[in-house]
Amino acid sequence: MDLKQLKGLRVGLFTSGGLSSTAVAAWLAENGVDVTCYVADIGQQAPMPAGELATRLSEHGLKSRAVDLRAEMAGTALDLVTYQATYEGGYWNTTGASRAVLVSGLGPVLRADGCDVLAHGCVGGGNDQSRFARYAARFTPDLTVFTPWTEAWMLERFPTRTHMSTYLSDLGYPKELTDWAAYSIDGSLAGFSHESDALESLATAPASLEPLMTVWPQDAADEPGTFTVRFEGGRPVAVDGTAVAPLDAMLRANALGGRHGISLRTVVENRVNGTKCRGVYEAPGLDVLGPCLDALYQACLDKPSTALLRRLSATLGGAVYEGRFHDASGRAAAAGADLLAAGVSGTVEATLYRGNVHVQRLLDLADAPGTARQTRFTHGGHHWITQAGQGATV
Repeated sequence: MDLKQLKGLRVGLFTSGGLSSTAVAAWLAENGVDVTCYVADIGQQAPMPAGELATRLSEHGLKSRAVDLRAEMAGTALDLVTYQATYEGGYWNTTGASRAVLVSGLGPVLRADGCDVLAHGCVGGGNDQSRFARYAARFTPDLTVFTPWTEAWMLERFPTRTHMSTYLSDLGYPKELTDWAAYSIDGSLAGFSHESDALESLATAPASLEPLMTVWPQDAADEPGTFTVRFEGGRPVAVDGTAVAPLDAMLRANALGGRHGISLRTVVENRVNGTKCRGVYEAPGLDVLGPCLDALYQACLDKPSTALLRRLSATLGGAVYEGRFHDASGRAAAAGADLLAAGVSGTVEATLYRGNVHVQRLLDLADAPGTARQTRFTHGGHHWITQAGQGATV
């Protein structure tokens, strides 16, 4: 799409406070495009909270609207836990997960506001361009998707991120929104990713990076912390004896995990476009809840079910990363994982200490059908007895 075409349409721009999306918003508005910035609150606090960002954009003459999607983001984050849906290196791809939340959550708002175009500021040819395209086709097929950084006329105006930063600085935008020429973050209440010019070199240690949700293990609390979580059907329903909704579960797990240095992973991953890229990822709540539920799966699922869940987890981890979480294959894999998780309930007690999660006890387990634990030493030590079922000698 060219600028002339955009001037005749109402554009809804997903704006996170990132350098590229903010530059797009300011420049389109300056050139007479009817653009509204939609700021989704998915629990991110950087570069600034969603409400503050919407206010700052409005102060600079941009139409903006904040939309609270924290509950939806928390629900999707806990889907990842239930499905054990990690990606390469065992990390939780919270960026890919958030793209589904943004399009499914903001799409109806754009439509209700009369928007014709869904726009975003993601890098042309990158992972997120592909993710947004897939989810827009799934959730907002009636809206045209505008990807600025695949258009020659936008690239000519802003050939580098430094040009974007200078442009916004000259317009008086705050440093919190402009000082990102060589660094990029993406975040939600589920986790944050960090990329930069320095991190692109595999010879550079990430030690200078400042985490946003957790701390480096050596800086964590001196004393271990305890965490008790009750799962029912593979979903957390109580934390430390208090019933929780998904958002509460995530916030409490994030706070404790962050205090104890849980979750900093450096990964060189295979990207959607066939390249490799290095990033640093933090998701303390997921890295607390995930191992706790995995311990329940180990205890409660029979061998074939466990093997099947592992395969489904790998499929779903890839689907989240590639923006296929809501494709037919992703929905089928999720339905299978839900079926396996449905019979798995119990309470997990864990100790957190300097980057490690140690599961201590499993209590009040509800086994999936067909499982039976065996005991030996509690029956004299010379033969096995099934603990579940009829207690027959094996």
